Amino acid sequence: MTSFYQTPEPAGFTGIRSWLITFDHKRIALLYLFSILFWFLLAVTLGGLIRLELMFPGKTVLGAQMYNSVFTLHGVIMIFLFIIPALPAIFGNFFLPIHIGAEDVYFPRLNLLSWYLYMAGGIVAIVSLFSDGFPDTGWTFYVPFSISTNTNVSTAVFAAFILGFSSMLTGLNFITTIHKMRAKTMGWLQLPLFTWSLYATAWVQLLATPVITITLVLVVVERLFNVGLFDPARGGDPILYQHLFWIYSHPAVYIMILPGMGVISEIIPVSARKSIFGYKAIVASSLAIAIAGSLVWAHHMYTSGMSDTAVFVFSLLTFVVAIPSAIKVFSWVATLYKGAIEMTPPLLFSLCFIYLFSVGGLTGLVLGAAGANIHVHDTHFVVAHFHFTMFGGTGFAFFAALHYWWPKMFGKMYDFKKAYIAAILVTVGFMLHYVPMFVLGLQGMPRRYYDYLPQYAAGNFFAGFGALFMIAGIGLMMVNLLTSLARERTAAADDPWGGVTLEWTIPSPPPLHNFAKDPEVMDYPYDFTKVAAVGPGAAPMDPETGK
Repeated sequence: MTSFYQTPEPAGFTGIRSWLITFDHKRIALLYLFSILFWFLLAVTLGGLIRLELMFPGKTVLGAQMYNSVFTLHGVIMIFLFIIPALPAIFGNFFLPIHIGAEDVYFPRLNLLSWYLYMAGGIVAIVSLFSDGFPDTGWTFYVPFSISTNTNVSTAVFAAFILGFSSMLTGLNFITTIHKMRAKTMGWLQLPLFTWSLYATAWVQLLATPVITITLVLVVVERLFNVGLFDPARGGDPILYQHLFWIYSHPAVYIMILPGMGVISEIIPVSARKSIFGYKAIVASSLAIAIAGSLVWAHHMYTSGMSDTAVFVFSLLTFVVAIPSAIKVFSWVATLYKGAIEMTPPLLFSLCFIYLFSVGGLTGLVLGAAGANIHVHDTHFVVAHFHFTMFGGTGFAFFAALHYWWPKMFGKMYDFKKAYIAAILVTVGFMLHYVPMFVLGLQGMPRRYYDYLPQYAAGNFFAGFGALFMIAGIGLMMVNLLTSLARERTAAADDPWGGVTLEWTIPSPPPLHNFAKDPEVMDYPYDFTKVAAVGPGAAPMDPETGK
């Protein structure tokens, strides 16, 4: 259980400087937390502007060019600065070493470098907004438009390139940590399911991310030197770009969702006071998703001109990859069956996750079927499906993780009543926002359009109305969590839920050295009777005091 983490921060540094050069995985996780929350709230604001513009036909608050730039910036921030890094970078950094009985990650200096690369990528993205205009290509940077546009695509692409390196370093660090630093008594089938999800995700990060980094470099080369790689006017092939982009970007979907599934797999058994149903099946399904999810990229390209054989193969693989996800949903529901359930904010967000992600997955099968895909390709149906899986999935898992581990990270408990109200507002607003988009897509409204025909006005109006509810709920949630930091520390925060993984055996917030002695690793299935005196299985918690 040794690593390159030998000492705390260099002597003589205090205050903000001690944070900026820290090697402590917990401090680095908190640096990620507050920087990611900043980018998330900025992206939510941009999304609100987009929806306000589309709420009524014609110009509302944005011009056409500004709309395209805001639309692109919203996508870049949400994908590269929030959804992909949020769960691994924050909760993986904070809890993975503790979950496996380690003192830190294997490469603590590399861990700090990954945060600096993350911040550098975000800053470069913002700089590109103020130098020759932020690109208007959408977050996919599709060619040939990304090659021909006069906006500052090269700088934005470079920002995504930097963020890719941050992601790869995190994945490399997690794989090495899990292999080399597990407690001596912890076998592979004693790893918490959140750790398993991070392990599967890390391999995808490490193997798939280089594809997009090379592709983005080629876009810059094309713009600077006119070499004709992707531009058909110079003999290039834009379909090649689509293949390279989606070879990364569809596995990236599982970089986004697998850690979220791991979070739900931790919260459900604790809330039901039961061992998780099908532990080995969930482990196998996580690895299966990581493998099979890397083979289905071309279902994004049915309309680009593919052979019937290729369409059949990729459609079949798309349906196959749904099976491991269904295994997880079945295991979660089976765990809840006949459990001693107490509704807590993390569980409420988890239940919302299961429903919204299931809707997203089932509508994904509609898109995976080539015949249906032809009709709804590049319509608002795709936008709705994407947000049901990514925001309804990863976003709600992020909210669940925040509410589950917040007392452990800070030793403070938030207000339960406000958390419940926020969860209801976000969920109701989400449904009102995105369900009309399914209808708009079936009616034929294209995605990414600045304006639309009158027959689409009602659906867009209701979608905008839902966005207001959702933004209000997110605002209430953030205020509730951040104001809780001013509360008195409560002893109940050490283990408010009756959890059994190793983070609940140490004080809240955790000390510099995670464990005073070698931790005792429990066997799966976890025995919740050993912690029956605390948490939801005992007396209800006072939401005001956290006791």
